Amino acid sequence: MITSIQGTLAAATPLHAIVELNGLGYEVNIPVTTAEKLPANGSTVRLHTHVVYREDAQTLYGFASAEERDFFRLMIEHVTGVGPKMALTIMSKLSLPLLQGAIRQGDVGTLAKCPGIGKKTAERLVVELKTKVGATETVTTAEAGSQPAAGASPHRDAVAALIALGYKAADADAAIRAAALALGAKATTEALIKKALN
Repeated sequence: MITSIQGTLAAATPLHAIVELNGLGYEVNIPVTTAEKLPANGSTVRLHTHVVYREDAQTLYGFASAEERDFFRLMIEHVTGVGPKMALTIMSKLSLPLLQGAIRQGDVGTLAKCPGIGKKTAERLVVELKTKVGATETVTTAEAGSQPAAGASPHRDAVAALIALGYKAADADAAIRAAALALGAKATTEALIKKALN
């Protein structure tokens, strides 16, 4: 099993990265949320990977963090009707914190807004993953107008604040992801909100 790849980023699009390693170029399928975090072409990049082997193909999927890769695996291994392409689509639309929060809260509406995901698939995501995504942590990002949960991450808190201001969950998540990229991993909730609103 190939669990990661590190090499030179030769090229990237929102859904693919070409990583050169020892004279070979590996095409890696990535979600948009990982593409947003890639360095400039020519830089060293490390992606946490999952390989899908089929009779006619071997497909490499890559993620910015091991946690994202593990969530991708959860979806394709435990949710009926969700294959790698659909899982990548879901992870391209919503960040991991928002996905996990929506699943914990049973927020089918937010999940169903992902392209190609209907209400039934969203319901299956909730039913089949709710107990597998850290049920001990209480998150309320998916509830419009709710206060952020105690102990929630700055990302989740900031998304919840934007939702309370009237943003759609996916739009709030995208705005906070962009703010986090600009400010860095240690940005506070307040800084993320301020940057997203500018």
